[in-house]
Amino acid sequence: MDALVGNALLSPVSLALLGLCVGSFLNVVIHRLPIILERGWKQESADILGVKFDTNGDAISLSKPRSRCPHCKHVIRWYENVPIASYLVLRGRCASCASRISPRYPLVEVLTGALFGLIGWRFGPTPIALLWCAFAAMLVALAGIDWDTTLLPDNMTLPLLWAGLVASALGWSIELSQALWGAVAGYLSLWTIYWIFKLVTGKEGMGFGDFKLLAAVGAWLGVKMLLPIVLGASLIGAVVGIVMKMSAALREGRYVPFGPFLAGAALIVMLAGQSRVLGWLGWS
Repeated sequence: MDALVGNALLSPVSLALLGLCVGSFLNVVIHRLPIILERGWKQESADILGVKFDTNGDAISLSKPRSRCPHCKHVIRWYENVPIASYLVLRGRCASCASRISPRYPLVEVLTGALFGLIGWRFGPTPIALLWCAFAAMLVALAGIDWDTTLLPDNMTLPLLWAGLVASALGWSIELSQALWGAVAGYLSLWTIYWIFKLVTGKEGMGFGDFKLLAAVGAWLGVKMLLPIVLGASLIGAVVGIVMKMSAALREGRYVPFGPFLAGAALIVMLAGQSRVLGWLGWS
């Protein structure tokens, strides 16, 4: 009976439903964490300079204040915040002022739910599946934050890196040697490319957060998966950048952040599995 209950709770369908709820929370993280970090940096600067810092708003955390409509400040009730269902019932509009709700909110929920369900199918009804769900959730949040702000926060990339190494050391994921050298090679590879590009062009081609993200991904997926991830991310990023440039969605002087494509390629590789990816490349 316990095995049946465990299988049901960790089935792809159950994990997909969990993913919808987690995706709703990730929307909060993507929106609020950069604001929290910016206020913290300003407060630290003000303290150093000995001046008063005015937040010009209420105190904010991931849990408070309650979510509001950005247009009319209507406090969103719990039944207006049910993943996917509320968006459909409200027809993508605020219940108070009928302002349009960004479709990105349900998209993040659907994406997270789909990833959790696929992880359940890939790893089976085991506690290890929850570990990989946490990995996927962190990558979704980091991708969203980087796309909005070109920022990959240390308080997300570094815990993700250490979690990958600890999971490996406990025997929950890949071999420890693969995880360790994956982290080292992940960081140094992009660090090297960054400095070569800067010396040649005098410009910065990526941020330091990308180094840390690839190091974290290497700790989870291993050193052998780094080249497929970087190649896949570069290809997808180039295609998206060209499309945005042709459609005038990319303004002059702006660039497409690399983090979302690293995260996306890492998720694809994780779901495909090492043997299948190496087979695609003819390395097996």
